[in-house]
Amino acid sequence: MNVVFRVDSSTAIGSGHLMRCLALAESLDKNGVEITFICRDLGGNLTDEIKHRQMKVITLPCPEFAIKAEADIYSNSLGVRQLVDAHETAVSIGNEIKPDWLIVDHYSIGEEWENYISNYCSKIMVIDDLANRKHYCHLLLDQNYSSENNDRYKILTPSFCRFLLGPQYSLLRSEFGALRRSDVSFKSAIKRLLIFFTAGDDQGETLKAMNGVKIFSKNKRIDVDVVVGSANLYQQPIEEMCSVHNWGYHCQVNYMPALIAGADIVIGSGGSSNWERCALGVPGLVVILAENQAAIARDLDSAGVVINLGWNTRLESIDYASALAAIGPEKLNFMSLAAYQMVDGAGAS
Repeated sequence: MNVVFRVDSSTAIGSGHLMRCLALAESLDKNGVEITFICRDLGGNLTDEIKHRQMKVITLPCPEFAIKAEADIYSNSLGVRQLVDAHETAVSIGNEIKPDWLIVDHYSIGEEWENYISNYCSKIMVIDDLANRKHYCHLLLDQNYSSENNDRYKILTPSFCRFLLGPQYSLLRSEFGALRRSDVSFKSAIKRLLIFFTAGDDQGETLKAMNGVKIFSKNKRIDVDVVVGSANLYQQPIEEMCSVHNWGYHCQVNYMPALIAGADIVIGSGGSSNWERCALGVPGLVVILAENQAAIARDLDSAGVVINLGWNTRLESIDYASALAAIGPEKLNFMSLAAYQMVDGAGAS
């Protein structure tokens, strides 16, 4: 079987789309599937992560205008028009091998692109979580937990489309399943804390959260780890602050599962990292950095899995400190169990 992924990563887009595609690609690769990634050369991309896993990458040319972090990621993050991207993707696929599946994970790709590319592959799978545009596909995966009716995609897809909906399909790397305990261990207090928002542009939120943790941890012994991506604009002050407080500083790491598993709570954004935390039974203080994170942050808060602090633009460092101080052992353990029960870590399988 031959499978092609069309997915991007960048400072503006972040790494979530690419990482969940990699999780699925690794699972397919173990079953003898031939894998190819097609990615556009965007600033701060993480295509080296694909190469490190010995998978083929075809790079589409850098767009004429750089994509800014504040751009509308739903419509502008391709950097080119959909049909231009579809044509370049088709040329990259070539005529020698017609992929059995083309898997696309991109907020700026929809029915127009998919109709065009359907002539160059047997079947199309879409990974989405917005339900805001029409798709032409045979299989659609939305791994998010939602309080909405699961019929929301039916009017957006062909009658023959099959749906895989919910956190049981969360695309996580095999390391998360390997580190998953047989049950959730009791947490008496927050003794180890992890801060990670995104591998892309965190909008300065990491530093804000770090200052909040500094306020909270005054006169307490708390171990803190801070993770940033290589494209983070605030790497130097973050690293310097970690050095001053003897906190762990980690940049563009490949051992994220172990860091999450070792934490009592994680401060982060409301993206795909929600499912990584859940698989390991670790609660989260979640901050909304982008519109696509808002609904899932609210729904997971209602389910008791996270505490939703709301939009980052409305938060100050003291808000982080206050939220941490309000979490007692009973709340901490309730959130751990709720998270653990939501995701089993076997979604890619």
